[in-house]
Amino acid sequence: RGCSSHLHSLCVLNIAIKAAILIQRWYRRYVARLEMRRRYTWNIFQSIEYAGEQDQLQLSSFFSFMLDNFTHMNGNGPDLISHLLDSVVDPLTEEVRQLKYEQIVVPESYCGPRLSFPLSVTDTNALLSAFKEEQTLHGKYVLQLLYETKKFLKQMPNIIYLSTSYAKEITICGDLHGRLDDLLLIFYKNGLPSAENPYIFNGDFVDRGKKSTEIIIILFAFLLLYPDHMHLNRGNHEDHIMNLRYGFTREVMQKYKTHGREMLQLLQDVFSLLPLATVIDNKVLIVHGGISDKIDLDFLSTVERHKMLFKYVVDILWSDPKNQSGCSPNYFRGGGCYFGPDVTQALLQKHGLCLLIRSHECKQEGYELCHNGQVITIFSASNYYEEGSNRGAYVKLGPELVPRFFQYQVSRSTRKLTLHQRVCVAEGSALRALKEKLYAHRSDLMAAFQQYDIDNTGRISTSEWAQVVESVLRLDLPWRTLRPRLARLGADGNVEYESCFEDISPGEPIPPVTPNLAETLYRYRTDLEIIFNIIDKDHSGQISIEEFRQTWKLFSSHLGVAVDDQTIDDMARSIDFNKDGSIDFNEFLEAFRVVHKLDIKEQQQG
Repeated sequence: RGCSSHLHSLCVLNIAIKAAILIQRWYRRYVARLEMRRRYTWNIFQSIEYAGEQDQLQLSSFFSFMLDNFTHMNGNGPDLISHLLDSVVDPLTEEVRQLKYEQIVVPESYCGPRLSFPLSVTDTNALLSAFKEEQTLHGKYVLQLLYETKKFLKQMPNIIYLSTSYAKEITICGDLHGRLDDLLLIFYKNGLPSAENPYIFNGDFVDRGKKSTEIIIILFAFLLLYPDHMHLNRGNHEDHIMNLRYGFTREVMQKYKTHGREMLQLLQDVFSLLPLATVIDNKVLIVHGGISDKIDLDFLSTVERHKMLFKYVVDILWSDPKNQSGCSPNYFRGGGCYFGPDVTQALLQKHGLCLLIRSHECKQEGYELCHNGQVITIFSASNYYEEGSNRGAYVKLGPELVPRFFQYQVSRSTRKLTLHQRVCVAEGSALRALKEKLYAHRSDLMAAFQQYDIDNTGRISTSEWAQVVESVLRLDLPWRTLRPRLARLGADGNVEYESCFEDISPGEPIPPVTPNLAETLYRYRTDLEIIFNIIDKDHSGQISIEEFRQTWKLFSSHLGVAVDDQTIDDMARSIDFNKDGSIDFNEFLEAFRVVHKLDIKEQQQG
């Protein structure tokens, strides 16, 4: 009996072990599938982000080309863009400008902070408290702050040299992109800037997030309060053309309707005056993007920032490290370069440095080391692509120059979500953005699909489908892996290629336009919005019919899209709703957004 009981126990144990192994295998496959989904979601977000930056640099290059080569457009008066893209010539003297800001009346009803210059700790504390309570700083104080910041930055060199001998540690933060909660969390965890707690913020303070204005107000205030212990490097988003695309211009005008335009003019000057690099203990170089094989710190130190070669600045603000040796154009972003470990090693050796710290790239853990530990990427905006998509981080350096990393993540809704739910939320958002890309290139995709579909079956092989999508969109994504989420298979196992457009439908264009022109508008609406905003100097959202016509000439020239004058005139007349000779271009552009059918169903069910 004892023997049979022992055998029974062994059988039960064996079954339990097998069950545990099966559960373990299932769980490992489950986690592996989640990780695969998380990775391709990340790749989608990053590829679409870089494609947008590529479009932006192409548009900026086009503007520069226009300024360099044309003084008039078709003989119809001054070039439409030159008066805005050239630096604003301010007729007021510094003294008159300062007096003008001081005389701005702040109403008794205003209950926010009231700043006095020079700033004190009381002022910075008041700003932090006010912004936590969602208050807005009065325009008078913003203008005064920007004016004082500009005056201070004018005397700063291109490269700031710091020493750890005056502080225990220096804290370096990366991109914030308008995420005020991340900045406040950094200050909560690491302490406020002070003589004992110096900071370097490595560019990209603005754009994308909704609190860019509050962030620059806080950073500039601490810069003025602790000029020897608070340092700001310029990023590629400290640029007025980037701000038109990525939201900061719109944010300023919405929050400061009275003084917004003057603020933007001041900000354009302030951004161009920000230092380009910081060096710690003559050993650690900090720049926003990276380097190239052309960068020379001695040359960088001597050139006036506003006169510096465009390519030189772009390399510093836009470049990314790569694992392969050498230096090559960064076609993925559209500007700067990819620099290899040999380029890093050469620059560090030439200038007696041991480490390069840069930002510019979102990293899932908030930081990343490459080039044998000689390059650190630090990124401080958590949840950058979507809630739960990434951590933020900052790095601290003491006299021994050994980096210490600190990670965090601003948590709201994600705190209550499981890992599976977080992946699903991020994946859904990424796939929506990708489907919009597919729809915006529908004509090109359909033409390429049909070249493989000789018998007009509506189906092609998976490999052909993946090849076409990559050749048109150029996003370098794992299309075979993504196919089940984007297009369905027919009974014969081939891809029904039109199914990848089924979840998206166009809005109702105002005015009605041809399908080809509508698709052009869907694809390039952001570029068109930038050109409209450049012409709309008072940011009223209204431009004249003649400006609308000339915008289209500029737009079609930029894209190489043929739009005849009659079509332009018809569009202009049909959207001049009240026949007053002006056009609400925001309403016009809003008509050219794509609509997700799932969203419509959810709204109807709601």
